[in-house]
Amino acid sequence: MTVDVPTLYIVILTNCVAIGLVWLFVVRAHPNLIAGRIWMAGAFVGAGGAGASMLREVAVPLIAILVGNGLLILASCLSWIGTRQFLGEKRPWLATAAITLGSLPALALFTVWQNDIAARIVIYSIGQCIPLGFAMADLLSRREGRRTPGMMLAATAMGFVVVGDIFRAVLATTGTGGPLSFLNFNSVQSAFLLTTLFGAMVWNFGFLLMTIDRLRNEIIHLAVLDDLTGIANRRRFIQRLDEECSRSCRTGQPFTLLAIDLDGFKGINDRYGHQAGDACLRQFTDGALLRLRGHDLLARTGGDEFCVILPATGLKAAEAVARSLVESAREQWLDWEGEALRTTVSIGLAEWSKRMGRDTGVLMALADEALYEAKRAGRDTFISAGRDRLFKMLEAQSKPAAATGS
Repeated sequence: MTVDVPTLYIVILTNCVAIGLVWLFVVRAHPNLIAGRIWMAGAFVGAGGAGASMLREVAVPLIAILVGNGLLILASCLSWIGTRQFLGEKRPWLATAAITLGSLPALALFTVWQNDIAARIVIYSIGQCIPLGFAMADLLSRREGRRTPGMMLAATAMGFVVVGDIFRAVLATTGTGGPLSFLNFNSVQSAFLLTTLFGAMVWNFGFLLMTIDRLRNEIIHLAVLDDLTGIANRRRFIQRLDEECSRSCRTGQPFTLLAIDLDGFKGINDRYGHQAGDACLRQFTDGALLRLRGHDLLARTGGDEFCVILPATGLKAAEAVARSLVESAREQWLDWEGEALRTTVSIGLAEWSKRMGRDTGVLMALADEALYEAKRAGRDTFISAGRDRLFKMLEAQSKPAAATGS
């Protein structure tokens, strides 16, 4: 059974246009999604290639072959370029030009010099397999730290097309499946050509899943960041504090919490305005981040209130960090409209212990009490909560519970 080639390409054109329209609405909703624009362009370029291939009966054969196959190969290259853009890698424009333009002389050679449709199928298959193979490698490279379901789906679909192209080329070379002509393919070649269409649809669904996953992660990321300083907000701080308490309960390894207040911050706001206050907050944040380790958490929990979580850090080591933060703030001066502004900090420290368990409230209360003591001591200093204070706090909590139980 032979299949009319223009009919096949009508199906391909229709599906490519549909995919392109989906990406058009996606990029209109998310204009910063550059990869989506490239994938959209690939879909419409593929539609153009299918449209040119449909004109075999009315156009000069050489033009229909070169334009149609060239655009379809370019569409596969654009899928690779979009993948690289999504992963934050260099976009392979030169490789794309080499693959696309390099296939054209070979296609022309086996159209004009020798009309060999099997050779053209091999050339087209090679031109499509190269970018798809590289795109598969990029998707499976774990550059993003993990292979998402969307990446796996897109890579699998591309692999499906690559295998189909290889079989298609081999079968065309060996003459398996029946005769081939300019306007008609045998049923085997038609089936493998349709696998390309199916694969393109599926890998674009994979791209959509990748996009949805990233957008969801960005929303989650923004939900736990402070708008002004860019560090963690109170919501993220509470989450991380719960995580550290649970980890310490499992391992028995302590960690330390620092509660921080900017001294004299209200006076700066009242005298110089909130913009000056905001600048002071950002300046303190930038200086503090330089004194902390990568896995420490600095969070803004209120107007001029900050907290630091120091994982796997005992009280003595945490005091060295607190001293560094106090000295850093003391040395920072902000030039504001010709005046030098300075804000010192007061810090209260509290170390997790087994008696606290997963009760984050006790740890936070200890750090806050130590902070207030630092302020009463004259500010611009740090004070650690001792174990006796912890015992008193736990005892005070147990008394109301005992009275309720009696």
